[in-house]
Amino acid sequence: MLIGAHVSTGGGLVRAIKRAQERTCDAIQVFNQSPRMWRPTRYSDDDFAGFREAMAASRVQVVAIHMIYLINPAARDGEMQRKSLESLTHALRVGDGIGALGVVVHPGALKDDTRANARKRAIHLIREALARSERCPIIYENTAGSPQLLGLDFDETAELIEKTGGPKRLGLCIDSCHLHATGYDLSGRAGVSDLVDEIDAKVGLDQLKLLHVNDSRDKRGSNRDRHIALGKGEIGRKGIRAFLGEPRFQGLPAVFEGPGLEGHSPGKEDVQLMRRLWREGTRRS
Repeated sequence: MLIGAHVSTGGGLVRAIKRAQERTCDAIQVFNQSPRMWRPTRYSDDDFAGFREAMAASRVQVVAIHMIYLINPAARDGEMQRKSLESLTHALRVGDGIGALGVVVHPGALKDDTRANARKRAIHLIREALARSERCPIIYENTAGSPQLLGLDFDETAELIEKTGGPKRLGLCIDSCHLHATGYDLSGRAGVSDLVDEIDAKVGLDQLKLLHVNDSRDKRGSNRDRHIALGKGEIGRKGIRAFLGEPRFQGLPAVFEGPGLEGHSPGKEDVQLMRRLWREGTRRS
């Protein structure tokens, strides 16, 4: 398993690799621009080449991009659709430039419409963003926190993947905190195995591209997406061990998003703890 964390690109793309090295990351996730602003960060071909060169000289084997939080592919409002399409296309083009595994996408929110209509809009917008970029995939993340969100279950995610264009440039990211919030039992090997069986049956394990490894502040089934430092929450070290130790997850990149043990963005101690829990989990599998 490729263990790592979300790291900042502040100061330039190459700085993300430096931060990854400091944290002993084998895989990283980044934002392609400020996550709470529409204004894109403009990168040159030299920026992309410098990033790829730095990554090749480092221990980092995989980089993923997370879409900014403002994007809503399912939006009804025309201006929001335009901004979402432009921002998502920009993320995919940055992904093309740096050789990213993919752009992690939340499919969107219904607002005051039906799920069916919201899905249609999300599918249309994401297909258009893919058409405007070259090769970087979209990786749908399972969601939690509101019944208005698309992607709360694997049936809907499977439909999104199929209707957005199939497996060629589509994939799945699963987040342990989101899974816990929507009711999955990650407390031991049996529950994690049942989860993987469901993914295999409904989406296909070949579509699973990335793991987000996060602990939860709230009880299982709360539908609250609140992260806490690894081992300090309701999933706990036992659950994180079981999740990381699942045999069918081995070889995948696994990224910790935070907050870390110091209460801020992930640090070296968080990545090392995650790696230790993975080793313990695989020994027990």
